Amino acid sequence: MTGELILVVDDEPNIVQLAQMYLEQDGFRVESAGDGQAALEAVENLKPAMLVLDIMLPELDGFEVCRRLRAADNPVLIMMLTARDEDIDKIVGLELGADDYMTKPFNPREMVARVKAILRRVERPKKSGEPTHIGDLVIDPPRREVMVAGQHIELRTQEFDLLQTFAEHKGLVLGREQLLKLAWGYDFYGQTRTVDVHVAHLRKKLANSSVNIETVTGVGYKLVVDV
Repeated sequence: MTGELILVVDDEPNIVQLAQMYLEQDGFRVESAGDGQAALEAVENLKPAMLVLDIMLPELDGFEVCRRLRAADNPVLIMMLTARDEDIDKIVGLELGADDYMTKPFNPREMVARVKAILRRVERPKKSGEPTHIGDLVIDPPRREVMVAGQHIELRTQEFDLLQTFAEHKGLVLGREQLLKLAWGYDFYGQTRTVDVHVAHLRKKLANSSVNIETVTGVGYKLVVDV
């Protein structure tokens, strides 16, 4: 993970400098872009491992940058920055395919820790062993594949990790903070909206399955098999 290239996209020089200083102290290489169009060109030319992407940008905003990258099936990791602590910004970013978000102003040490956590998820060794069968759901960790009633379903990295976490704790209620720790690797709480959005994504993709993610009001979620 050390030495990975991070592209910081923000039109505020002080934000870029702060992020660059802390990321480089942890061994990352850092490039920057000041607008959305420059960000797309930098992704194409530099092939960064991850973007730290502000929403409010000249030319193209962060939402549009994220949308275009995902429409082109670009798998680059994206952590979006929002200047407003509003759920709608976070939800839109996650729906467009961002991997995570942070609210400005942010603690630079937390930002670095979150970047590391996201990269660790991708680099996490594939688990060995036999596929897990739950109802009509089959989870194959070595291949990171999921089948529902014999049909392959496409899951993004974090969706797979979240589903596998539920499967490993089948029938047990997991709180949002527990899920952040187990499936995201976060020690930082308060980002529970990320869990809710990814659970919503999984529910849509499991709509035709006998397996369901059930909400336990005021507590969290659990994986159940409909009978």
